[in-house]
Amino acid sequence: MDTLCHAKAVIRRIKVCLNGGRLAGEHPAVPVTPEQSAAAASGAVVAGAEAVHLHPRDATGAESLAAADVGAAVAAVRAACPGTPVGVSTGLWITGGDVARRRELVSTWADLPSAARPDFASVNLSEDGFAALVAELGPAGIDVEAGVWSTADVQTLAAAGVPVLRVLVEIIGAAAFDAIGAADTILQGLDRAGVTAPRLLHGEGDACWPLITHAGRLGLATRVGLEDTLVNPDGTAATDNADLVRRALALRSQIDHEAS
Repeated sequence: MDTLCHAKAVIRRIKVCLNGGRLAGEHPAVPVTPEQSAAAASGAVVAGAEAVHLHPRDATGAESLAAADVGAAVAAVRAACPGTPVGVSTGLWITGGDVARRRELVSTWADLPSAARPDFASVNLSEDGFAALVAELGPAGIDVEAGVWSTADVQTLAAAGVPVLRVLVEIIGAAAFDAIGAADTILQGLDRAGVTAPRLLHGEGDACWPLITHAGRLGLATRVGLEDTLVNPDGTAATDNADLVRRALALRSQIDHEAS
């Protein structure tokens, strides 16, 4: 395996999440192919994104963990955004809940050339096989983002004792009025558990913009993109990933100005 020469995946304000599991028909700007992902990532980075998260797809457009699909997407994005860290999902749903198959596929990423190997990968604590997957990613030189969705996940992470690049505090399926309280409960749990890794706070759907705002007030990194929302803060349809990044950063600048 060749030596990694990737950018250090530090995020101070915002990461873009290009597509998630969204279908192309859900929004005209959802990127599916490597070429579409590269163009979307380039626009988002020009708009101010500091890192890129994407869900690679196979030839049918389905999410994929196969090395060929991951490598093609990562290489295309990295070529379009030199120096920008690129990460991918390891969501267990991508293998239909098959833990062993997921580990088998992720283990092959170590054989990808440096230009096609992700800088980081998100691994959800709520899914079986967290520690085993971390054991595959580390030797491949791929950093781990720990996806924490609950206080139970906090305890699992603390007990695992494995190094992570950052903790993704992810509020999934919460209504907007519940999201901030849920986030604060997890953040306080991380404090109590002595988890000191950098934190990135975000939500999906109705919780997306309230948590981007909350992250700004707490001075935490966040993320935005068509994976998390299809609409702007005012409820109008987002144009594309770059549009969402610009609006999130404008909101962050407003928060910073009000606090100064």
